[in-house]
Amino acid sequence: MSKLKFALIGCGRIGQRHAEHIQNNGILQAVCDTDKEKAAAFASKFNSKAYNSIEALLEQGKDIDVVSICTPNGLHAKHAIQALQAGHHVLCEKPLATSVHDCGEMIKAAEKTNRRLFAIKQNRFNPPVEAVKSIIDEGKLGRIVNVQLSCFWNRNNDYYANSWKGTKDLDGGTLYTQFSHFIDLLYWLVGDIKNVQAFTGNYLHKGIIEFEDTGVVILEFHNKAIGTINYTVNSYAKNMEGSLTLFGEKGTVKIGGQYLNELEYQSIEGIEIKDLPAGNKANNYGTYVGSMSNHDKVYENLVEVLTNNGSISTNFFEGLKTVEIIDKIYSKAVNIE
Repeated sequence: MSKLKFALIGCGRIGQRHAEHIQNNGILQAVCDTDKEKAAAFASKFNSKAYNSIEALLEQGKDIDVVSICTPNGLHAKHAIQALQAGHHVLCEKPLATSVHDCGEMIKAAEKTNRRLFAIKQNRFNPPVEAVKSIIDEGKLGRIVNVQLSCFWNRNNDYYANSWKGTKDLDGGTLYTQFSHFIDLLYWLVGDIKNVQAFTGNYLHKGIIEFEDTGVVILEFHNKAIGTINYTVNSYAKNMEGSLTLFGEKGTVKIGGQYLNELEYQSIEGIEIKDLPAGNKANNYGTYVGSMSNHDKVYENLVEVLTNNGSISTNFFEGLKTVEIIDKIYSKAVNIE
């Protein structure tokens, strides 16, 4: 069977990670970035053709199977829809978009063109997360009644300097860029959210970012569970913690570490989670660290879906749900100045 042919839109740091995994799972045929030097260097490194406009790439790359979107958050919808309408499957970096409306337009484009739209939720592949999801699905935690999500990371001024990050239009907010994977896990492990109350504030990034650097959220789930989210990018000098604690009628578990990579606590009726694999390391971007690097599993699943009728790990509906929940939080948030 011939390998899938890919195009990559956006030659930044996360694009580099995608390119490496594309080469392991297919052929990176074309790359695109408005920065001509960046696109040329990227194409040279990965033995692909450079473009400086999506229109030119889509016009000339008729035989491309999948377009991977690694552009700023606020451009995801536009670029994904262009690629879908040109007849390609699309893999979109998180978040799927920065508005519920844009997610809907992307989904309509995928349905109309009969193309696949893959959303990236790589934290679902973290070994402790997979293990906890399994015992929840098997009913071994019983009814989940209480949830605590903690997102304590550092993003200093240099992170936002000379970048689309921190802008309302292209970034969207701290929950979109830093913590959308964490929000996805609330939906995946516990369920959809009915009501929220929230307070947000920009305490240490005034004049640097156009939205909050800190938030506290109270959640009511449709299944009557309640919970809270505490998040900030003001952890001094480095990331501190990314953790999710679940209280069920038959057990309590805490997935912790800096990025939900460790099973920190468990007390479960009749069972013990043991012998978890180490998992991949975090995405390292030089001066800061992101979530666990599970893009390899994302691409393996994509290939399985497109070539072997496999089951998709994260569909566009789940990508939409993450954006819906974040939108609900932001729409209810009281900003503290």
